[in-house]
Amino acid sequence: MKLIYSLLLVLSGLIVVNAQKTYTVEGTVQDFHDKSMLENAEVKIGDFSTRTDKKGKFSFSKIPAGNYVLIAKHPDCHDYTENIGVDQDLHLGITLEHHVEDIETVTIHGSHKTNGSLIIKTLDKSEIERNSTDNLGNLLSKISGVTALKTGNNISKPIIHGLYGSRINILNNGVRLAEQEWGVEHAPNVDINNFRHIDVVKGASALKYGSDAIGGVVIMEPEIFPKKDTIKGSVNLSGISNGRGLGLDVDIAKTWKNGWAVKSGGSIRKLGDQHAPDYNLMNTGMDFSSFNFTVQKNSYEQGISFDYYLTNQNIGIYRGSHMGNNNDFYNATTYKIPVYTGTFSYDIDNPRQLIEHHIAKVSAFKRFENIGKVSATYSFQYNHRQEYDIRRGELKNTPSLDLALMTHQFNLNDLLEREKWSLETGIDASFQNNYSDPATEARRLIPNYDKYAAGIYSIFKYKLSHNLNVEAGARYDFTRYDVTKWYDKSDWEKLYADSYPQFYVKTNQNRILTRPQLDYNNISFNAGLEYHPNNNFNLKFNYAKVGRTPNIAELFSDGLHHSAAVIEIGDIGLKNEQGHQFNLVADAKFNVLRGLNVSVNPYFFITKNFINEIPTGVQNTIRGVFPVWSYQQIDAKMYGIDVDVNWKLTDELSYIGRGSYLYGQDDTHNEPLILMMPPNFSNAVQFKKESWNNFYFSLENQTFLKQTRFPVHNASVTIYENGDEVEKTVDLSTPPGGYSLWNIQTGINISKNLSAGLIVNNLFDVSYRDYLNRMRFFADEAGRNFILNVRYRF
Repeated sequence: MKLIYSLLLVLSGLIVVNAQKTYTVEGTVQDFHDKSMLENAEVKIGDFSTRTDKKGKFSFSKIPAGNYVLIAKHPDCHDYTENIGVDQDLHLGITLEHHVEDIETVTIHGSHKTNGSLIIKTLDKSEIERNSTDNLGNLLSKISGVTALKTGNNISKPIIHGLYGSRINILNNGVRLAEQEWGVEHAPNVDINNFRHIDVVKGASALKYGSDAIGGVVIMEPEIFPKKDTIKGSVNLSGISNGRGLGLDVDIAKTWKNGWAVKSGGSIRKLGDQHAPDYNLMNTGMDFSSFNFTVQKNSYEQGISFDYYLTNQNIGIYRGSHMGNNNDFYNATTYKIPVYTGTFSYDIDNPRQLIEHHIAKVSAFKRFENIGKVSATYSFQYNHRQEYDIRRGELKNTPSLDLALMTHQFNLNDLLEREKWSLETGIDASFQNNYSDPATEARRLIPNYDKYAAGIYSIFKYKLSHNLNVEAGARYDFTRYDVTKWYDKSDWEKLYADSYPQFYVKTNQNRILTRPQLDYNNISFNAGLEYHPNNNFNLKFNYAKVGRTPNIAELFSDGLHHSAAVIEIGDIGLKNEQGHQFNLVADAKFNVLRGLNVSVNPYFFITKNFINEIPTGVQNTIRGVFPVWSYQQIDAKMYGIDVDVNWKLTDELSYIGRGSYLYGQDDTHNEPLILMMPPNFSNAVQFKKESWNNFYFSLENQTFLKQTRFPVHNASVTIYENGDEVEKTVDLSTPPGGYSLWNIQTGINISKNLSAGLIVNNLFDVSYRDYLNRMRFFADEAGRNFILNVRYRF
């Protein structure tokens, strides 16, 4: 019996000893994508808990043997869960993934940590929703240093620091728009209501988007969907007084917890003739519609998305811009009240534009532990542009310009991030085909062509210290144009026969068929730094050496650009633009009242072989009298400054100010550059009260001074006065006077899901003309406009 008791005691002792056996469990917690160690992450093993130190390390010294559930948590990451068995000392490496809301997409948002030395300004969703009836060019004018080049009020394209057209890249959800952007009256074919935020990168430092974007980049990004089972959407109805218009935009999204999401939406907008304070603007109506569809499956580690966008626009061109003879043309540019006013109508007659634009995109990404985030995007675009002139007889309903542009684009990008550095590398490739339909029976302004383009880029960023970051990037681009073009025999022999005999194909009566094949190579690079000594001051500097290939219009334009009401002449001999660009921005915060933020952005751009388009005369054609604009190559410089002030006076009341000044000089001819933004500034006070159902009220004064620096390129025409021929000078140079406008914005939440907003533009119905509006020669700008928005969210 004693032997049995002894054995039981020994066995019990072994059990107790074994039960009390403990082990050490230690390890690290790090970020998945940049491998940085995460401080203050909570690590739990059963009932035991600890937190990581500054180096991301954790340690448990006495964990009894057994099986446990390990949980690691961090405020910015998904929870990590794992079953572990503790029967020996363990060293664990735990990797946490960011929340889906923080997934960095293909672009750079103003608040993203990767923007480095880029000069970025952002319009958020609330700003977009308040101005849902605006076009992109007018909307971006709310950012300092950004204005709009207009053809009337419905056609508007952004200008950044005096540069526009193909010098600015516009990205729709990662896809660069390809839409005959060379035209001064070719507005971007986008619906601003599709996007969650719109970022403007000022300057040429964003090399990943192309070396030709020497003015900057406009990045439009849709919403990133949460990973949860829900359905949501909104319906917005707009009423527009000037033009007696209506607008409707709708979107709906269904998301699932497993990462799937489906979204669809669209807009419709109808406007009749707009009116200036003193008269009707004949034939300035517009029909606009859009549709978008997205289906995607995303997680932090990988994702795939299919996106489709469609826009249709039918835009009337002010009737008074097309004149049939010299007398009418001269009178149209000198009379205070235009000849063509008429009565209000919803009809859109010639001259007009009809544009259809499709984008289909497939994109995917996957994160790899050692090589980073790899993204690939393929897109197809189809742009069909028809421009209708005032024609008679059988050709009345036949467009004078009919262009079909098909574009294929592919991008492969790798972003490798570590705790102190990142490396982004990618390749671009594109093919573009343009077909100019001869059924127009008009001279082809733009010839048939194929465009092949490819680029490679690399951007390196390094964190020298906790308050100093540096970066450098380089890019190489190749472009080939393969063009089929007819020239008048006299023009070819006079201008190009001796220099380009290899392009000659054949002669047909008084016409010469040519096949130009032009190759261009560009190397660009940039360097920048960001200095952030404390939370109250941030300094960014960026230098870029840029190169831009001439676009197809600059090389080959030849004839009447109908909806622009000008004759354009290109030059096949144009070379690459080469320039140096410097951008500096200083952001400072001051503890004055509730907080004062000031941002100052001086910049300087010097360029060789800058391609400039200027008026060189007036030509009388069978379709009427039109100014002639020709492309030339010059040496030039531009410099200026943008200032932004945001001063929170009380918890509810704020002052918001901005101002811009730009100096542009043609060094070749020692004269000012044409179409430079005049000095301008804006002052606004805004009142917000969340407890009053999110009520807000904003009163803004916007002032543009007269542009006093301009080149003189006037033209002479012969008119008849009292039966005698008289030579008259048409002033195509002198800018109009300055102007000051008052605008109001207000809104309130009527209920939980219903809100309303009111905008009043040009409150006092001021008559004025805008120097950057190509219709300023013929009519005043539109007058006062009330816009009422009612939005329902679900």
